[in-house]
Amino acid sequence: MPLRCVYTDLDGTLLGPRGSLFRDAEGAFSMAQARGIEACHRAGVEIVVMSGRREPQVHELARLMGQPSYIYEAGCAYAIEGETTLLTGDLQPNEDGTIYEQMEARGTPRALFERFEGKLEYHEPWHHGRVLSHLFRGKVDVEEANALLAERGDGDLRLLDNGAIGTPMPTVEGRTHAYHLVPRMVSKANAASAHARAQGYDPSECIAVGDSIEDLEVAAAVGHFFVVANGPERDAGLRAALPAWDNVTVTEGSNGDGFYEAIVTTLIERR
Repeated sequence: MPLRCVYTDLDGTLLGPRGSLFRDAEGAFSMAQARGIEACHRAGVEIVVMSGRREPQVHELARLMGQPSYIYEAGCAYAIEGETTLLTGDLQPNEDGTIYEQMEARGTPRALFERFEGKLEYHEPWHHGRVLSHLFRGKVDVEEANALLAERGDGDLRLLDNGAIGTPMPTVEGRTHAYHLVPRMVSKANAASAHARAQGYDPSECIAVGDSIEDLEVAAAVGHFFVVANGPERDAGLRAALPAWDNVTVTEGSNGDGFYEAIVTTLIERR
């Protein structure tokens, strides 16, 4: 089965420190990511960035890579050739404001901050300018957070863990994580499936690359999933989740080196 599409996370996967496309995990200059993109171009394989970042940021990177599609705000929407499709279910922008503003008006972020005081805060400054989701950082129990949402009557929302990040908090021991408050049905896996259907790709013709538990769920939507080495190294929860999947490989390389490894390995196997 030929490879037709690669879904890839950005931070911690395709990108190196400080979001650089040309840095490896240690910060040294690297062409691994560019070579992986070139290999896909030569083989006629589409690359779809799937990120928790807001739309303008993801659009710009996809444009620089010469790719027509991207997934943004943790799977709240995808775009193909400038046409956007929201995947937020019954929650839609309306006269009450954006989905972000509707969540804020409910008091949902405030309730989470109160429950997890000192353990959760906005992921400054990247939480600004969002319209479909809220972005936090900290270290919390996601199941407890989602139980709180259900108790409050916010069962149409969920908090998802988008993996370990490098921004410390003085009140948090160890690595902080990035969290997204999104409509309940939203996920990168759902967005990847929706994009593949729109493009006419069979799941077996697709692979995905990522570094977090949320990324790992995309394994259900593709033929094979690659976890870059830095993911399980930094996140015990991700390490514990890996045995549940039979189509997942942990790369030897970290960040962009792992992305390149995933691309080349797959292209060689499917020649």
